[in-house]
Amino acid sequence: MQRPRLIEYQNGARVKPTFTAAEMERRHAALRGHMAENRIDAALLTSYHCVNYYGDFLYCQFGRRYGLVIDQDKVTSISAGIDGGQPWRRTAGENIVYTDWRRDNYFQAVRELTGNVKRLGIEFDHVNLDLLDLLKSEFPDCEFVDIASAAMRMRMIKSTEEIAHITEMARIADLGGAACAEAISVGVGEYEVALHSTQAMVHEIARTWPHAELMDTWTWFQSGINTDGAHNPVTSRRLERGDILSLNCFPMVAGYYVALERTMFCETATDEDIRLWEINCRVHDRGKELLVPGARCSDIAKELNALYAEHDLLQYRSFGYGHSFGVLCHYYGREAGLELREDCETVLEEGMVVSMEPMIMIPDGRPGAGGYREHDILVMTGDGAENITGYSYGPEHNIISG
Repeated sequence: MQRPRLIEYQNGARVKPTFTAAEMERRHAALRGHMAENRIDAALLTSYHCVNYYGDFLYCQFGRRYGLVIDQDKVTSISAGIDGGQPWRRTAGENIVYTDWRRDNYFQAVRELTGNVKRLGIEFDHVNLDLLDLLKSEFPDCEFVDIASAAMRMRMIKSTEEIAHITEMARIADLGGAACAEAISVGVGEYEVALHSTQAMVHEIARTWPHAELMDTWTWFQSGINTDGAHNPVTSRRLERGDILSLNCFPMVAGYYVALERTMFCETATDEDIRLWEINCRVHDRGKELLVPGARCSDIAKELNALYAEHDLLQYRSFGYGHSFGVLCHYYGREAGLELREDCETVLEEGMVVSMEPMIMIPDGRPGAGGYREHDILVMTGDGAENITGYSYGPEHNIISG
């Protein structure tokens, strides 16, 4: 029996998409316009973020290759047979499935969708050397052109539908924060607080988007020494009276990410804790005032640096002051062209969605030791910015007595 290399797996009915057909057509038209201007015959997108942004399909890699091919006529996802009909049900376009019977079946799918194209757009920042070598071997007469930077720029400006989606998620992040505070008590493990928060967010996501896949929502709740890194994972450490705490809630819906991050203390805080905390809150407040269309990312970072320097704290600043939000997660999608850093010259525009998240980390053994961080998300409007984060911050609100 000759087993097929490629199959169609149109199993069941299409699900309700995340966005309208008009929104997805807007995205496809923008990419196709770039392709036409740059004589790119077709694009093979391979990253989580681009496949999701242009296809409304978030794949589960698990050692297999995935893709989304866009030309001037069609949009087609490429998925592995192990996923059955789920990619077809989710893709804003068509789907082709490659089987496991031969190792090069993925490239057979690419060949079927791209034909004899001469210039193929690929994501230079995602395609590794192994895949690039295989593409060159399989398509020796094809020129490979970077499409990643252009796609990133398109993702940086959010549509009305995207902003509505992100705003609703920010509301859910606030609910996760309230659940976090509810669970904080001396003797409780970090993981117990995190589980309570995540459960509250997942329940609300399921209620709000009953057609959505429920995946990737998580909470990093850190205490004591574990607050020194913004991305430190949850541990079994139990809370002690006087601990500095970091609340970090991340609801995920359809590949989109939002964040709520707050400094807290368990039952009590010293005078030095509060001094440092209040300084960081002042930097946070000023940073939000600076987030307006026309502002340059590097200028914002430099002004906030000066505020820290006034208090001799600049040496304790941990990372950039904020970044773009949209299709991203802790393992994909960073829009590096929009970060509030000294070396980023991007000018803010209407439709961008940006965080303000100043952090200082005081080393262990010093008074006030720990990581202090506040995080809000702002949407750039025509004449200013709208803060879509509602959770309170500062010593007046977040010294928690369980």
